Amino acid sequence: MTPSSDNIVMVEATDPVTRAKEGFEAHFGLPPSVVVQAPGRVNLIGEHTDYNDGFVLPCAIEFRNVVALSPRSDGHVHVLALDMGNETDVFAVDVPVSHAETADWSDYVRGAVEILRRQGRHLAGCDMAIAGDVPQGAGLSSSASLLVAIITAFRELDHLDDLAPKRVAEAARAVETDFVGVKCGIMDQMISACGERGHALLIDCRSLETTPVALHPDLAVLIVHSGVSRGLVESEYNHRREECERAAAHFGVPALRDLSLGRLDAAPDLPDPVAWRRARHIVTENARVLDSVEPLAGGDLPAIRALLQASHASMRDDFGITTPKIDELVAIVQDAIGERGGARMTGGGFGGCIVAVLDREALEAALQAVAQRYQTPDGTPALCFVSQPSAGASRIQ
Repeated sequence: MTPSSDNIVMVEATDPVTRAKEGFEAHFGLPPSVVVQAPGRVNLIGEHTDYNDGFVLPCAIEFRNVVALSPRSDGHVHVLALDMGNETDVFAVDVPVSHAETADWSDYVRGAVEILRRQGRHLAGCDMAIAGDVPQGAGLSSSASLLVAIITAFRELDHLDDLAPKRVAEAARAVETDFVGVKCGIMDQMISACGERGHALLIDCRSLETTPVALHPDLAVLIVHSGVSRGLVESEYNHRREECERAAAHFGVPALRDLSLGRLDAAPDLPDPVAWRRARHIVTENARVLDSVEPLAGGDLPAIRALLQASHASMRDDFGITTPKIDELVAIVQDAIGERGGARMTGGGFGGCIVAVLDREALEAALQAVAQRYQTPDGTPALCFVSQPSAGASRIQ
């Protein structure tokens, strides 16, 4: 399946569980009493719809963050970050912290503790080691995976039995929005907490109702990193959200999820034409998500192609979040697979990854095309991931 080329690298999941357990014991002197994992994700379709109370269709991937921990009796948290040069952090669980200082890895741990403290939950303190293999900066939700893993670990260690997976996701999102300061939606945390093996998950981001969607066994999910840094994603992400809120306010609806295409088309003279295009993307993307469920379950390749192509065109032309290199990469993969699937950008935009949902038998052609025709901006090999939908967060030990 894998073409022989120096121009691509096939990335496979590693073993962060062993690294976390062994790293914990080497640093703290005893084996951990609790080990949990939480996966990253790829969004098959439904971009920027989550914070508009809309629909998304992501799946969890094999790459994950792992947290190993044991209780302490002194009310302190001692953390070891195995993927950050064995950096450490120590803090007290009962000291309030208003916001993230640097938004580095340690603030995610501190933020998780702070949000749980604000919810009135008692944490005894712990020793903790963190390891993971979710690629950072690729738009595969490494931060959401980390937060879901940390909060799930505290749930298991401190017997916070009312923290069902959806509540774990909500707490993880609260860390991002209320502590770190990122105006994110709920999708990334929901799929990491609630994913099901072999299934994508249709998520209603207003009600948080979820519907598992079994991917047809002939389908594969290919993720290719463009090599384009996502440096603008946070500021532009927040800007897109503000544009969507302006459009919703103009139409007098709680969120763009409540706006029909007919009503939007009847008002082409919206005072802000940019906001009108942003609204059109959200309205049509929500429809595409719902229209994707049956083709993905039934393996309807022409329909999958049409929906993913339309999604990418909408992100490019109406929402303005793709880049020339992303567009080039999508075109290369789409040209290679033809009617055997579809490709589009995935994630917040301005770089990162594309995703293709395609016939397994078309994988080699897609990979060969990337190897022969795509060049990353810095000339390094393009990172390629062949993934199958994986399970959500769980306790391993």
